[in-house]
Amino acid sequence: MTMQSPADFAGRRITVAGLGVSGVPAARALAGLGARVTVVNSSDGERERAQAAELEKLGATVRLGDGDTLPEGTELVVTTPGWKPASPLFAAAEKAGVEVWGDVELAWRLRGPDSAPWLAVTGTNGKTTTVRMLASILEAAGLRTAAVGNIGVPLVDVVLGEGQPDGASYDVLAVELSSYQLHWAPSVRAHSAAVLNLAPDHLDWHGSMAAYAADKGRIYEGNTVACVYNAADPATEELVRAADVEEDCRAIGFTLGTPGPSQLGVVEGILVDRAFVENRQQQAQELAEVSDVTPAAPHNIANALAAAALARAFGVAPAAVRDGLRAFHPDAHRIQHVADFDGVGYVDDSKATNTHAAEASLAAYEHIVWIAGGLAKGATFDELVRKSAARLRGAVLIGADRALIREALARHAPDVPVVDLDRTDTGAMSEAVREASRLAEPGDTVLLAPACASMDMFVNYNKRGEAFADAVGELTARDH
Repeated sequence: MTMQSPADFAGRRITVAGLGVSGVPAARALAGLGARVTVVNSSDGERERAQAAELEKLGATVRLGDGDTLPEGTELVVTTPGWKPASPLFAAAEKAGVEVWGDVELAWRLRGPDSAPWLAVTGTNGKTTTVRMLASILEAAGLRTAAVGNIGVPLVDVVLGEGQPDGASYDVLAVELSSYQLHWAPSVRAHSAAVLNLAPDHLDWHGSMAAYAADKGRIYEGNTVACVYNAADPATEELVRAADVEEDCRAIGFTLGTPGPSQLGVVEGILVDRAFVENRQQQAQELAEVSDVTPAAPHNIANALAAAALARAFGVAPAAVRDGLRAFHPDAHRIQHVADFDGVGYVDDSKATNTHAAEASLAAYEHIVWIAGGLAKGATFDELVRKSAARLRGAVLIGADRALIREALARHAPDVPVVDLDRTDTGAMSEAVREASRLAEPGDTVLLAPACASMDMFVNYNKRGEAFADAVGELTARDH
């Protein structure tokens, strides 16, 4: 259990790479511990200057517009997640023999001896939903908890005492970890952890699928109770097999089918546990009904099973799993039902920013008019279209890389009508929804599952989803 006293940082020259959601809290915390902090950041805009002014009041030095040069005398680099391993700053640190930590590694090192254990989740898709489900289950069990990490609450703040409003400490933390964060967090050792799935993503950052998977697999290192894996995704089980875990740690699978021993799964509409029962060869414990999961799409049921497995590994009773799942409602833009109009459902899954997420979303509906497109990030779409072709009533394509999806549709779904909108302004979403409604028939679902990033047209996927919801609102208001 790697821990360091806050006093160990006093007087040390520490460089923080990057501002933003995690860099500012890390720099603020280190300055508060007496470190001599220099923050470097490649961009130099209005927002960065405001952040710099805040940190300079705390005694930090901030260098904007220069993220490549290692400040003289640096003894440790703490990086924010987005900085690529090949960045010149890290090459300079390696040459100087200076260690590089991520903000999650810093948080792990700063934990106190009685700090809350971590139940950790990673995967290409479903992380945030699963962590929020897990936190809901833990709360239903009466435990003090929070959903933290990549989900938006900086772990550094949490471990340094920014806990409950009444000042009490946490019993356990539900921690979302991205592949970026795991890359820079070699010492993290969770109580139990889950890898939900693995599909190509962020390969420009990691360099290869093997490197991406290896970074995801770090989450299992040193687990003490359970390594939770997806029985439908053998790559996740391979990561468990490769992990160096504590002696009594168990491999726990989850499946949408009937579970075997040491698995959680589904039997006749019931989520059941054959892992944390007295006789897992012959017993199964009912946890919840499929109808307790919102939405009850296959990939979301898988998320619920993973969350339940982690909660059960922590000793949570079955009734709390049920109550926590019933109380949970997903964040916006995650397979979110927006409206029904003229017998057609309109669903916003703007968060489906890669092909793996879009495939899961498309699998949840029988007849679909698909709104897709954006920035492909190097992805190809043949497999996605081939698997989903039978469900497609039509497709409306938007965004910079829509031609890649159009060509895949031509190869694998040539009979599906396609509307190709040759515009990338934000107003294109209103036209896309109108065209989709024209193609849809009663009983269909108009589904925004772009399979692409949003930044060619929108600030982020949230704004893209909001534009979709607004366009649906315009459609229904105009026709009433």
